[in-house]
Amino acid sequence: MTTGAHTPSQPVRPQRSRLRTFLPLGVAAWLVLEIWLLTLVAGAASGFVVFLILLAGVVLGSVIIKRAGRRAFRSLQETVRQQQGGAPPAARPNSEGNGLMMLGGLLVMIPGLLTDAAGLLLLLPPVQKAVSRYAERTFERRLRAADPGTLGDAFRQARMHRPDGKVVPGEVIREEERADRDQDPRPPLTR
Repeated sequence: MTTGAHTPSQPVRPQRSRLRTFLPLGVAAWLVLEIWLLTLVAGAASGFVVFLILLAGVVLGSVIIKRAGRRAFRSLQETVRQQQGGAPPAARPNSEGNGLMMLGGLLVMIPGLLTDAAGLLLLLPPVQKAVSRYAERTFERRLRAADPGTLGDAFRQARMHRPDGKVVPGEVIREEERADRDQDPRPPLTR
């Protein structure tokens, strides 16, 4: 018999986050609600009308995504053209809202009346601005709360040291290294 501290036979599992606990329940409730709404519409009109609504959602969503993608690509081309020409950053085109427009198109494409409503709401500019501001504030708050050594800390350090995001290629030559090289002309591999 050994003396000492008793080690547990089962490792202690970390507590599940609230998101991981309630997300499956939320998805299940959303699916049940979507199916219930579609059966209500089918009962009021017909199954063919529901099929046409779902088909129209897929077509409209693909058109929205295609339009947002083209807009984003045009914005990227214009930005590259202006950077090559040396245009000031204030003259760059406004490309905000393309990601949210694509998300709205994706929500419209997903079968269901609630997702269609949420997707159509995301296409409205005031809603896009509000969602964008909320997402930015949430991202900044989480970045500030990040522990040292995490990915959020790396983003913060990169933003502190390179606020403009420019990378200048080059080589750092310290004065003491230059003095050592001048005294010993042999390459380091032949020592």
